[in-house]
Amino acid sequence: MIKTVEWTREGVRMIDQRLLPTEEKYLMLRSYEEVAEAIKKMVVRGAPAIGVSAAMGLALGTKQSVGTSIADLEDDFDYMCNVMSKTRPTAVNLFWAIERMRTTFNREKAKTDDVEELKAKLVAEALKIFEEDIAANRAIGRNGAELIPDGGTVLTHCNAGALATAGDYGTALGVIRGARDAGKRVAVIADETRPFLQGLRLTAWELAKDNIPVTVITDNMAGHVMKNGKVDCVVVGADRIAANGDAANKIGTYMVAVLAQQNNIPFYVAAPVTTLDLTLATGDEIPIEERDGREITHIGGKQLGPDGVVVHNPAFDVTPNNLIAAIITDRGVARAPYTESLKDLVKDKSASSNG
Repeated sequence: MIKTVEWTREGVRMIDQRLLPTEEKYLMLRSYEEVAEAIKKMVVRGAPAIGVSAAMGLALGTKQSVGTSIADLEDDFDYMCNVMSKTRPTAVNLFWAIERMRTTFNREKAKTDDVEELKAKLVAEALKIFEEDIAANRAIGRNGAELIPDGGTVLTHCNAGALATAGDYGTALGVIRGARDAGKRVAVIADETRPFLQGLRLTAWELAKDNIPVTVITDNMAGHVMKNGKVDCVVVGADRIAANGDAANKIGTYMVAVLAQQNNIPFYVAAPVTTLDLTLATGDEIPIEERDGREITHIGGKQLGPDGVVVHNPAFDVTPNNLIAAIITDRGVARAPYTESLKDLVKDKSASSNG
C-alpha cells in the first residue's frame, strides 16, 4: 500500500513526490507551517491528498497551540486556516477540508471548556477525513470498474492515483485498479504530463509497483495513439467540478478530451463527491493556479529555455461538460445533464450522513 500521508505522534509524515521515481523519501513535518509549505511546494499534490494533508496540518497546529483558553485556541486556529487556504487555489478539497475542520471546531467548542479535549476532537476529525478518503477511493474504483472493457487500454493524464489521495487506491487509477480487482485485464497509456511530469514520474511508478502494464507517451502523442485504435477509453481525475459538470484537471486534460471526442473514445472523470463545487455554475468560475515559469524552462535544475523568455504556466485547464461521458464518484456514476445528476449525488450524500 502506498502511504501518501500519515498521522504520527511526531507529526505528519509524507512521501516527497518531487523526488519520485528515483528516490523514495519520506518527510516528517512537525508543524502546520511545514505542512502548508509542503502543499504549496508540491511535496504532496492531488486534490484529495491536499484536503487530507490540510486537515492533518490544522490538527497538528491546534495540538501544538500554547493557548490556555478556548478563545486563545480559536484565534490560533483561525490564523492557521488562513495560512492553509493560501497554498493552492484550484483544488476545492483544500477548502472543503478547512471548512470541515472549522465546523468541527465550532461544534465542539460549544460542548467543552477543556482545551485539550477540543484539540483531541480536531485530531480525531482529521483522522476521520483520512479514513473516509480511503473508503471513497475504493468506492470510485468499484463504481467505475464496469465502464472499463475487459482487455481494454485506458489513457490517463497526470496522476490521479494513490499518490493524489490519502493512499492505497486513487481516483482515476482507482477505476483501473477496480477493474483489475473485478478480474478484468487492463493496460494503461500514461501521458507524461508536462511540465511537472506527474504521468511519467508518478503514474508509471505506481502502476509498475502494482504490476499493471503501463506505456508512457509524450503529451503530443495522445492524438496519434487514439487515431490508431490503441485507446479504448480515457479516465482522468479532477481538482474541482462545477455544478454543470465542467471539470478542472491538470493542464493538457482539455486537449485530451477534445482528441477523445474526435476519435469517438469515451472520456471519464473520476473524483470523490468532495471535489464537487456546486457553488460554481460553470467551469469559467474555477480559479486557475499560475505557477513558476521555471517549471517549464528548467528540468532537473538544467535550463532549457533562453534567459528572459516570457512563460505562461497555468497548472490546470477546464474540460467542458459536453466532452465528458460520465463522472465517476464514490456515490455513483453521474451522466448528463450534470446539473441534475451531480445535485442528486450530493443530496444522497447529505441524506446518508444525516441518517
